Amino acid sequence: MRAKLSLLIIAVVFTVAGCATSGVTVERTAADTQTDLSGRWNDTDSRLVAEEMIRDMSSRPWLGDFRAAEGRKPVLIVGSIRNKSSEHIDTTPFVKDIERELINGGQVTFVANPEERVGVRAEKEDQQFEASQETIKRLGEETGADFMLIGSISSQVDAIEGKRATLYQVDMELINIENMEKVWIGTKKIKKLVEQSKVRW
Repeated sequence: MRAKLSLLIIAVVFTVAGCATSGVTVERTAADTQTDLSGRWNDTDSRLVAEEMIRDMSSRPWLGDFRAAEGRKPVLIVGSIRNKSSEHIDTTPFVKDIERELINGGQVTFVANPEERVGVRAEKEDQQFEASQETIKRLGEETGADFMLIGSISSQVDAIEGKRATLYQVDMELINIENMEKVWIGTKKIKKLVEQSKVRW
C-alpha cells in the first residue's frame, strides 16, 4: 500500500512539473528574420548597419584613388570596434558581419586580425619542423594591410514612464596605416521607440 502511494506521489509531481513548463513554445525561424523583442541592439541591427556602412565605404573616392595609384586592390584589416553604449553589446558578431561584407564585395583584400594571426603563426612555426619541404609555408611572407577599419557603438536613452527612446550611433573610420590619414568616415544611426504599459524604466 505504501509503495503504491509513493508511486502515485511521484506521478503527481511529474504531472505538475510538466504542466508548469507547458506554456513555453519554441519556433524555428530563418536566421535573417527581423526580430525586435526588447528594443535593444540585436542581430538585425548588426547585419543591417554592417551592410550599409560597407556599401557606403566601398562607393567613396578613396577606393578608386588607391587602385589608380597602386594598381591593385587595397588590403584591409578590422581593428577595434568599441562598445561605448549603455548596454552590454558583444561586438564580435558585428565585426564578423563587416568582414563578411568586405570579403564578399570583392573590391578589397582582407587579412586576419591580430587574434587570428596568433593561431595561424603557431601552425606555420610548427610546420618548419614537422611539415615536408614540398608543403611547408615560409615565414615572413604575410601580406601587410594598407588600411585599418576602427569604430564604436554608442547610445543615448530618453525614458519616461511606459516609454523609452534609444538612439544608437555607429561611427567608423578607415585609416591609412602608413601615413595615418583618415580616408573615410561613416556614421549610421538607429532610433528605437519602445512603449509598454505599467512599466517604469
